[in-house]
Amino acid sequence: MLRTIVRRLIAVPLLLLGVVTIAFLLSNMTKGDPLVAIVGERQMTNPEVVAAAKARWGLDRPLPERYLVYVGNLLTGDLGTSFRTKRPVAQDLMARLPATLELVIAAMIVGIVGGVSLGVAAAHFRDKGMDHAARVLALLGSSVPVFWSGLLMLYVFSVVLGWLPGPGRLDPRMAAPPGVTGFYTIDALIAGDWPAFVDALRRLILPAIVLGWAVLGIITRLVRASMLDVLGQDYILAARSKGATERRVLFNHALRNAMIPTLTIIGFSFAYLITGAVLTEAVFSWPGIGTYAVDAARALDYPAIIGVTIVGGAAFLLTNLVTDIAYALADPRVKLG
Repeated sequence: MLRTIVRRLIAVPLLLLGVVTIAFLLSNMTKGDPLVAIVGERQMTNPEVVAAAKARWGLDRPLPERYLVYVGNLLTGDLGTSFRTKRPVAQDLMARLPATLELVIAAMIVGIVGGVSLGVAAAHFRDKGMDHAARVLALLGSSVPVFWSGLLMLYVFSVVLGWLPGPGRLDPRMAAPPGVTGFYTIDALIAGDWPAFVDALRRLILPAIVLGWAVLGIITRLVRASMLDVLGQDYILAARSKGATERRVLFNHALRNAMIPTLTIIGFSFAYLITGAVLTEAVFSWPGIGTYAVDAARALDYPAIIGVTIVGGAAFLLTNLVTDIAYALADPRVKLG
């Protein structure tokens, strides 16, 4: 197991290099001109300004040279400078990553807890009302567009009922808690700022439910199918014949084995949501990586686009590694193999 982990960690930089290469080439193959975002439309007719901007940002160099310079800087931890914000891309990403991680973790809690619970209940009450309700909820979560469900929940729970606040991470009239982790809920607890904690938590509920609903739908269907397969195995019949309670059979015997194929979906979903929460962040005005990626794409901000791609690629690679380790811990046959 240790050798496998070491080999996978060694392969991560090489795979990231491939991701960077593809992202760099695709970004520079677009027909748009990033100089519009750098100098503005009015200055595009001024040859001197355009030439100076190209020289300043290295856009006058051949593509292979620019690629080698970028990779060389990347080895030192330099992701370049954003054309749009004029700040280091690494600084922009570090400022926005905590907001996305806080939302994604909350969404995964909603998806995993809700999905596993509904999947077990649907399998236990097969073809009954609970099963049908869980399947309908899972189908809606997998098929309803995020922007529609987000706007609907904002209208119902924020505008009509007034139970939860509107978009944003924190009330504009409140000061953000001192940055320790970047998570407003945790930082507010550390600072003992209870009003900020309550407000940040309430504003996290709706986007977490909207984003986690899709994960909940996938996990519900997968857990239900796995549970139905496991509940028909001989060792389940043997456990019941020995007098084990139905609760013990479901959670101690069946669920542990049914969760093994679900681990892959959980790991993939976490990595996907880090850069895939664009619509949710847009609807709820959540200042995370998703909105940063959209703004970068609109402005053809090559360094920012590649920086977001690196974050997403690293998330997928590391999540796959953690998933494989979890597989081995959950199923001894994988470890022995």
